[in-house]
Amino acid sequence: MKPIYSKILTYAVLPVCILLLAYFCIDSIRRPVKFNEEKAAREQVAIQILKDIRTLQVGFKSTYGHYAATADSLIWFYNDGYVEIIKQIGSKDDSLAVLNTENVKKKLKKGKKEVTDAELFEMYYNEDGTPKDEAFTLVLTTTTKIPVKDTLCKREGFRVGEIKYIPFTDKKDTILYAAEIKTVSGVKVPLFEACIPYALKVMLPSGPGEPEKYYYQEKLLKGMNHQLIVNLCEERTDTDRYPGLKVGSVTAPNNNAGNWE
Repeated sequence: MKPIYSKILTYAVLPVCILLLAYFCIDSIRRPVKFNEEKAAREQVAIQILKDIRTLQVGFKSTYGHYAATADSLIWFYNDGYVEIIKQIGSKDDSLAVLNTENVKKKLKKGKKEVTDAELFEMYYNEDGTPKDEAFTLVLTTTTKIPVKDTLCKREGFRVGEIKYIPFTDKKDTILYAAEIKTVSGVKVPLFEACIPYALKVMLPSGPGEPEKYYYQEKLLKGMNHQLIVNLCEERTDTDRYPGLKVGSVTAPNNNAGNWE
C-alpha cells in the first residue's frame, strides 16, 4: 500500500504541476503573438497621424517654400492658414479662345503693363468660374486662396491636435519633428521628418572603461511587454532601421516616404 504522501503527490500535486507547465508553455508562445497584434494595431493609428503630418507639410511648403519645424506651426497652419489653388480656365488647344485672349490683352494693355489673368477673370467671369458671356471664352490661369481646413485632411475623425502627441501616451510624449534645408548636388532642398519611436534609448553616465549603460523609455508601445520592446528596438537598430515609425528624412531626400511603405 502506497504511503498517503505518495498518493497526494500522484493525484494532486503532479496534475497541478503539469497544468502549470502547460500554461507557461502556451503563454510563452502566445506572448509574442499578442505583442505583435497590439503593436500592429498601434502602428495603424500612428501611421495615419504621420500621413496627416505629411499632407500638412506638403501644403505648408507649397505656401512658404519650406517645411514646418514644429507641430505647433502645422496646427496654426491648419487652423488659420490658406493654400493657393491654381485653376486653368479654358483650353490652350482652343485656338479661338487663345486668339480672343490675345486680342483682349492688347486692347486692355495699360502702357507697357499687360493686364493680368486675375484682372481678366474679374472682368469676364463669375466667381464660380462660369463666363459672363457664354459665347466669349478666354484662356486664363487663376489662383484662389482657400482655408487649409477646407481643403486638407478632410478625412472623417481628423483632429489636428493629434499631430503633436505620440498616441497611447496620454499626451505625455510628443512626436519628434525636424526640418532643414540641405544642399544636394548644388541645389537647396527643403527636408523634413516626423518620428514616432517605439521607445527611446536613454544613455546613463558611465566611467572610463566601463560598458555603456542605458535603458529604453517606452513611447508608442508604452505599457506593453518591456523585454519584447527592448528586443524589437535592438533588432531594428542592429539592422540599421529606425526603431519606430518615421515619415520623411532630414539626412537624405526620400520623397517624403514613410518607413512602413
